[in-house]
Amino acid sequence: MARKFKDLTEREILALAIALEEEDSRVYADFADGLRETYPATAKLFEDMREEEFDHRAQLIETFRSRFGEHIPLVRREDVKGFVQRRPLWLSRPLKISDARKQAEIMELETRQFYQKAIPQVTDAGIRKLLGDLEEAERKHQVAAEALGEEITQDDKKSEEEAQRRLFVLQIVQPGLAGLMDGSVSTLAPVFAAAFATHSSKDAFLVGLAASIGAGISMAFAEALSDDGSLTGRGRPVLRGAVTGLMTATGGIGHTLPFLLPNFHAAFVAAVIVVACELAVIAWIRNRYMDTPLLSAAFQVVVGGVLVFIAGIWIGSA
Repeated sequence: MARKFKDLTEREILALAIALEEEDSRVYADFADGLRETYPATAKLFEDMREEEFDHRAQLIETFRSRFGEHIPLVRREDVKGFVQRRPLWLSRPLKISDARKQAEIMELETRQFYQKAIPQVTDAGIRKLLGDLEEAERKHQVAAEALGEEITQDDKKSEEEAQRRLFVLQIVQPGLAGLMDGSVSTLAPVFAAAFATHSSKDAFLVGLAASIGAGISMAFAEALSDDGSLTGRGRPVLRGAVTGLMTATGGIGHTLPFLLPNFHAAFVAAVIVVACELAVIAWIRNRYMDTPLLSAAFQVVVGGVLVFIAGIWIGSA
């Protein structure tokens, strides 16, 4: 059962302080490890903070030994009421730099408040002085944590922004683009085949809706099960799968909705216009995020779309 902070003895307060500093140093080490490859400048700052927390731990242990002997009782944050349970963000891979910075601010604030609350409960002059020095150090750490982004040079910021863009492309744009291309192109054949085979807007709509939803579900599972993202850095499989599935369904439903129009010829013309818009959007995304020349991207997308479109009309007219 968790104890109240006011009931802790000086020995237990020092033991808790040691545990807190050790935990913080290990969290900062994990932050540095998780950011080192993508954000080396910020990783270096977290490594420096880890070393300072480790030094605080060493000071606390030395004081504990001089006052209470070699055995340090196990007193953890979860054993004392008032501490907020931390989400293990440091275990996430890929680690978001914004999450790490925000967590560092919270950690330093919490540790500083711990020392402020501990000082009045301690009567030993040496221990009070040490806790006061550490409280001041944590205050400086809190300021440093809040200014983590400001301590990075412009070149480092530019590098980190480029890294963030690469992760966004890898984890969101690529699976989304794959889904949009699959939904927009692959469903052209069944939709227009049904349209020309039946000359019925309703039938074409139902076929397109079924094909879009089915393709969305299939692509979502295929992407989510392709890899867990731990080695490739592609992020959470559930998120990738959801993005891919949603964009696949969106791409197919886009040129299916015009067939809600009762007039078949009007619906067909509207669907063709929507297809042209979809292909233009795909070409723009490839140019914007994949660095593909616009004309080249448009050519690649249009050729594929036209081939599938012709195949659908040919099959439907057979």
